[in-house]
Amino acid sequence: MAKKSMEVLTETMFYVLMAFQKQELCGTDVAQYVKKRTKNRVSLGPGTLYTILAKFEEESLIEETASEGRKRTYRITEKGQAAYREEITRLRQCIADAEAEAKYTI
Repeated sequence: MAKKSMEVLTETMFYVLMAFQKQELCGTDVAQYVKKRTKNRVSLGPGTLYTILAKFEEESLIEETASEGRKRTYRITEKGQAAYREEITRLRQCIADAEAEAKYTI
């Protein structure tokens, strides 16, 4: 069975939504946030970043708030907040499952 679009976020998608939790940002700010937050473990190239931003805008997870030339600023929507919270819940369950499994296999 095919998954619904945006049902599970990739790691990079998750960090992009995380970046918007406290403020509106442009793409460059998002990339810098993710790089700093992950201590360079996750690095977003422009192609990946702007593909994610376009998909998030299309899915109404973020919305554009300002545009100056090529610079566009976005904020997270209520739908985006819900997707972010759902992903945190899913990831917590994954960790709980792994920890439960480790108790029986160690």
